[in-house]
Amino acid sequence: MDAFFASVEQRDNPELRNKPIAVGGLGSRGVVAAASYEARKYGVRSAMPAKIAKRKCPFLIFVKPRFGVYKQVSRQIRQIFYEYTDLVEPLSLDEAYLDVSTHKKGKPSATLIAKEIKERIKQETGLTASAGISINKFLAKVASDYKKPDGLFLIKPEDAEVFVEELPIENFFGIGKVTAHKMHEMGIFFGSDLKKFSEIELIKRFGKQGSYYYHIARAVDLRKVVPNRQRKSVGAENTFEEDLSETSVMEAELMKITEKLIERIKKANTFGKTLTLKVKFSDFKQITRSKTYSVNITNFKDLWKYSLELFSSIDFSTKKVRLLGLSVSNLQNAEKSDNAIQLTFDF
Repeated sequence: MDAFFASVEQRDNPELRNKPIAVGGLGSRGVVAAASYEARKYGVRSAMPAKIAKRKCPFLIFVKPRFGVYKQVSRQIRQIFYEYTDLVEPLSLDEAYLDVSTHKKGKPSATLIAKEIKERIKQETGLTASAGISINKFLAKVASDYKKPDGLFLIKPEDAEVFVEELPIENFFGIGKVTAHKMHEMGIFFGSDLKKFSEIELIKRFGKQGSYYYHIARAVDLRKVVPNRQRKSVGAENTFEEDLSETSVMEAELMKITEKLIERIKKANTFGKTLTLKVKFSDFKQITRSKTYSVNITNFKDLWKYSLELFSSIDFSTKKVRLLGLSVSNLQNAEKSDNAIQLTFDF
């Protein structure tokens, strides 16, 4: 979807149309969740602090997020997808992979399917979407960003390798700013430069991701479209209006986050054994502390006890705290958890 949250707000409020808006960013410590294309012209981007966004675009309009509405529209769009294929892998509320190798509509090409889906989304939601069509996930993702907004771009099988060779490394899906900078230092600016390195060399430089870089430089991505992806973690966090220096205040805020997290765990009908505490300091340095327990964390009392244990392991005396967050991973479905039995082994 094109600037999804912002586009929904502009659709529902005619006064916001054709104006630079940012969803989120409310308060002095707010962060932009989404920016309209009118705002993006001024350099406003998602995940940007509100202060910087306002500096770049002084007449930027901040809009309070309505996540319930976004979820409802997302479900509406997803229902359209399922009319064409059951192989739908959502990445977020506004993005998904579709495998249309076999599909339900009898269309002669994936491009025609993508075009029809775009038209359906426009008719039924009033919103625009961009589609990328190609032979694998990596290429389809790159193609989907190529002609935004309201784009439709095809990378044919016979053109795939040359396309990647000519693609700037910053436009590779899966290569962020930090990795791109590191690659620039290695003389890698385009896919053709990346292709010169062996798989072993890239693994030495980038760890196991090096193998992924080696293959995508050759337009190879063997990952399948996996419907109903399993949730890996459930989390909650808060960025504070002012940096916190008193541990007692931090504990009070941590309790609120713990309460929010246990609600989300129960709503997701899943429990986990690994708890992670995230702390971001005023200098933006971020640390985490994790511990895996022998049983699932299923109630507030245990979650709060374990949260305090992790909290007490960190020295807060030298820096103020900007953000606190908690997440539970190593998840198990609640029904399975209820039916679990203790196994015994002979040694």
